[in-house]
Amino acid sequence: MLTMSIVLLVQHTTGSFGSAGAVAAVAGVAMALFAPQNGKLADRFGQAAVLIPGVLVNAVSVIALAALALADAPLWALFVAAVPVGASVPQVGPMVRARWAAVLDHPERRALTPTAAAFESVTDELTFVVGPVLATALCTWVHPGAGLATQAVLTLAGGLLFAAQRDTQPVPHGALAGHARVEHVSAFSIPGARVLAVAFLGIGSVFGGMQVSLTAFAAEAGQPGVNGLLYGIFAAGNMLAGVACGAIAWKVGPRRRLILGYTALAITASLLWTVHSVALFAVLGLLVGMSIAPALITGFTLVEALVPTSARTEAFTLLTGAVALGQAAAVTLSGRLADAHGASAGFLVPMGGTVLALVTIVALRSRLVPTLKSRTVARGVGHRSPVTVD
Repeated sequence: MLTMSIVLLVQHTTGSFGSAGAVAAVAGVAMALFAPQNGKLADRFGQAAVLIPGVLVNAVSVIALAALALADAPLWALFVAAVPVGASVPQVGPMVRARWAAVLDHPERRALTPTAAAFESVTDELTFVVGPVLATALCTWVHPGAGLATQAVLTLAGGLLFAAQRDTQPVPHGALAGHARVEHVSAFSIPGARVLAVAFLGIGSVFGGMQVSLTAFAAEAGQPGVNGLLYGIFAAGNMLAGVACGAIAWKVGPRRRLILGYTALAITASLLWTVHSVALFAVLGLLVGMSIAPALITGFTLVEALVPTSARTEAFTLLTGAVALGQAAAVTLSGRLADAHGASAGFLVPMGGTVLALVTIVALRSRLVPTLKSRTVARGVGHRSPVTVD
């Protein structure tokens, strides 16, 4: 809800989509830069210790940004206010994934990790569908600032409720330091995590490029109302593929699945700029969405094998931050290209982002090999056998 609510409020108060997108981009970049630091603190001191002050700061910052916008504050003031908004976004999604990784970190349960990652991706995608619709309805029918106010209340309440769930919280490695020597490893220092971050930057370029370019595409087609339908089809493809990924007992290793899934994403995203029919775009958008889920889920699954337990929350926030950074950059670049050359030019951003990321993944695929060379994966009900992780 955050990005859409910022765009709608700032556009209402300034009359400029460019200014609105710029303020939203500042918040997105701030989140991308600070998310890994929040994850590192959560790994060291515990998730609740980071969440509780974080959601309080976020609620205050969001309300402050809304108040400044409604008071017709200058654009530079909105930029300044957007920084703490993005920096304090609670990283609940990565923290949930870190909890799954901790709970399933056992030989008999490890095969469920891809299913858990798929479940999280499906629920995340549901928020990407419902959130913008709810924010639009609130800002349009209730008050221009209602979207941000609701987002602040939901984030505060949800963050505090989640922080109260202490039983599933991974043991912070700072608490272990008194019992055993714990090596503090930064997720960013792990080559495989950096490769995955590049992959997720490319995924972010698809989300950002689609949001802006779809709006321009629908306007050019003379059907501005179809924008929401097309984005919904795109998101539905992502959710359907996520359900399928979680239901399959994979015999192919995660590294190979990532390369295959990302190849499909790069190919489908590279075709977006060629389509000029709403019906054809609906079909292609569905395929793009279905290609995102395997790459996204497999990337999160690889974290469990590549990153030590003491740095997993940081690693998950690094990846979600990479998505946010790619999305912010794509929103800005796609908007400029669409304004200057039409919607088709805006779709060149997802193509460029995914192709460059795929080249990086293939060239550095050796860095995606975990230290542990084999895992035990499900082969069917009641039967498991070891396979190489590839």
